Amino acid sequence: MATIHHRYATVRGRQIFYREAGPHDAPAVVLLHGFPTSSFMFRNLIPILGERYHVIAPDHLGFGLSDAPSADEFDYTFDALTDLTKGLLDHLGIRRYAMYVQDYGAPIGWRLAMNDPDAVTAVVTQNGNGYDEGFVEGFWKTVRDYQREQTPQAEAAIRSALTLDVTRWQYLTGVADESVVSPDTWHHDYQLLSRPGNDEIQLKLFRDYATNPPLYPDLHAYLREHRPPLLAVWGRNDPIFGPAGAEAFAQDVPDAEIHLLEGGHFLLESALDEAAALITDFLVRNLKA
Repeated sequence: MATIHHRYATVRGRQIFYREAGPHDAPAVVLLHGFPTSSFMFRNLIPILGERYHVIAPDHLGFGLSDAPSADEFDYTFDALTDLTKGLLDHLGIRRYAMYVQDYGAPIGWRLAMNDPDAVTAVVTQNGNGYDEGFVEGFWKTVRDYQREQTPQAEAAIRSALTLDVTRWQYLTGVADESVVSPDTWHHDYQLLSRPGNDEIQLKLFRDYATNPPLYPDLHAYLREHRPPLLAVWGRNDPIFGPAGAEAFAQDVPDAEIHLLEGGHFLLESALDEAAALITDFLVRNLKA
């Protein structure tokens, strides 16, 4: 399998950590992680994709090993995280790329694609929503209540998402055999969530997530006009983004390839082999060397 390199780049004055693998002259694949994790979620997929592709997996600012300036020092928005991601790709000389988006990585990826449609060669979305369908109300009601009004009660409710128990819940819910998911995953994420000041970063992004659904009509227009090859590979038991979020992509990309696999929000932890086989087959058919 390909060797993973662990690197830093200075982008807009911030240190951005990223994992890199594969030949630099191969087609590029950019992996964009979700909440509350980092490029760590791709640690087992990168060596597989790196056999054939130039793989880049950054940690968003405030996550993983990237800088985490306080919420007073940096305005954490999905626009700002997109700008840093674009800055990293420019720094690395990556002009065209396929993208794999999950959770928070999806609104970042959608902004990249809409801002520069010719740059995106293919899209893999793994439990990364782009439609109003698929938002599981049991999780999102708490988020929307907090977005609407930051009362002490609403903030206390949303802060539960920053606890060890809910981080563990994200990893295990919907997984048939919980013993296949390493506890290292949720303990790793929780330690980073628990850094002083990181709670305020995450609260800011919960509020800013409200800017994402209003962009969906533009995303759908982009998909209809540019028709990027699209694979939705989805944990069907995800308690945050349900299967309807995957199936909705067929509304605007009729030939979208949609696969609902047994698993939850972090599908790669329990169904790596099956997901990786679908992803590599899709990329082989759609990316030119």
